[in-house]
Amino acid sequence: MTGSGALGGRRVVLTRPATGRPDRLAALLTAAGADVVQVALIAIGAATDGGAALSTALARLDTFDWLVVTSSNGADRVGAAARRSSVRLAAVGDATAATLTDHAGRPVELVPAEQRTSGLLAVFPAGPARVLVAQGNLAGSELADGLSARGADVTVAEAYATVRRHPTGAELEVLRRADVVVLASGSAVPAWLAAAPPPDVASAAPAIVVIGPRTAGVAAGAGLAVAAVANSPTPDDVLAAVVKSLLGTGPVR
Repeated sequence: MTGSGALGGRRVVLTRPATGRPDRLAALLTAAGADVVQVALIAIGAATDGGAALSTALARLDTFDWLVVTSSNGADRVGAAARRSSVRLAAVGDATAATLTDHAGRPVELVPAEQRTSGLLAVFPAGPARVLVAQGNLAGSELADGLSARGADVTVAEAYATVRRHPTGAELEVLRRADVVVLASGSAVPAWLAAAPPPDVASAAPAIVVIGPRTAGVAAGAGLAVAAVANSPTPDDVLAAVVKSLLGTGPVR
């Protein structure tokens, strides 16, 4: 069902996995008139080592000075241990921090204004510290390397694995008739390229919106044309990128 507003009559597909938590981005898009549909292109599963490294690290969590979490998925897997510990908490963005706070029962001490890895590195205290980084299997070494360069002794533990999900026939039809498809991570880019159905005569190819410069770089490397890039994963920035992809620059009304 579509409504009035800047995005009235437009279908926006979100491709990240559903979390079961309130989705402010979906709420903002709906308020702007969009028909918002969820078609997950990736799924979150157990760590590739069965969680052994994370379990070992969490068993000695009090020996670390900081626990750093890079996503809500990671926060889900470390929150219970954080509740039992006095370790200092850091998160890469507001949504991750909110999830970690819910699980840990206390505020996250460090959340950067620039909600990406580089932003967290810019505000992380320099000097000796023992840091546990809980992240996904595809997260890479940028955060760990940056923390090490600032003097930290870093342990990285895989908290979960991101795997490709194959849409159903009905979901492929939803993708075919979308006006905008939002890709939230670099892992969603190859998943989209593998799943994307060709447009039919009644509909043009959807505009692709990606979240963050890292995902934009993956898209560029894969030859995927991107209509707009959200500066950060905040719902307001993603909404602005969706509006720009369809209407050009301008406020949401």
